[in-house]
Amino acid sequence: MQTEQLATLFGEFPYLHGFSPAEQARLARQARFLESELYRDIDLARCCHLLEVGCGVGAQTEILLRRFPDLRITGIDYSQQQLASARARLLENPLAEGRTELMQMDAGHLAFAPASFDAAFLCWVLEHVPEPEQVLSEVRRVLRPGGRVYATEVMNATFFVSPYSPHLQQYWLAFNDHQLALGGDPFVGVKLGQMPLRQGFRDVRTEVKTWHLDARDPRRRHEVLLYWSELLLSAVEQLLASGRVDQALVAGMQAELAQLAKDPDLVLFYSFCQASAHA
Repeated sequence: MQTEQLATLFGEFPYLHGFSPAEQARLARQARFLESELYRDIDLARCCHLLEVGCGVGAQTEILLRRFPDLRITGIDYSQQQLASARARLLENPLAEGRTELMQMDAGHLAFAPASFDAAFLCWVLEHVPEPEQVLSEVRRVLRPGGRVYATEVMNATFFVSPYSPHLQQYWLAFNDHQLALGGDPFVGVKLGQMPLRQGFRDVRTEVKTWHLDARDPRRRHEVLLYWSELLLSAVEQLLASGRVDQALVAGMQAELAQLAKDPDLVLFYSFCQASAHA
């Protein structure tokens, strides 16, 4: 099925996970769940005006407002549905009052003058866009000289569980193939070193953040498996509609996830990537 047809089926933008209220709630849980790992190396304490590219439902916006109380944030997203959710979320957050502005915008064509911001933040965004380097080029254009960008992205080739679970692995391959077909890149994280460099950023640094969970920490292992189960299941409707999976494969994957949750010898491994750079 072509990207245009999927966009008609699932909303204004062919987003892998869809736009349902359940998915929007999952994104908020995901942001809170990953906060400690994701923000460990992010320092925006001396920044005043931040551009958040792909602000989605405002889940990361809330965290940024809380962690950096002097920050003013302009958030952009292509999806009106996600922006509506973000506005409702931030309306209930007193930290957002007078500090946030949300706008519908194509990240590859930012409607801002050069040097408008002194920092930029991108999280799980470049994996969904067809031209990630065009987005980075636009981010560099609107950053002031010396302005800092942080980008966090997936590297889905690293996901693995033991015992080996064939239905889960087959589903995961279909998940990634579908994201590629939509014009995204489920492996973009590994490219976060060279892409900013090609777009004129300097001082490009990357960190690889890894979950390697086993019987040494069963509680965290269980939490991460539940996180992954939610993420995997969030794409079921889209993958079934695309024909990349069938109900038998989905049922087999769910059975394997249930078995993994009870296995004392479960090992779970995944890495994602984070880059920082200066304009």
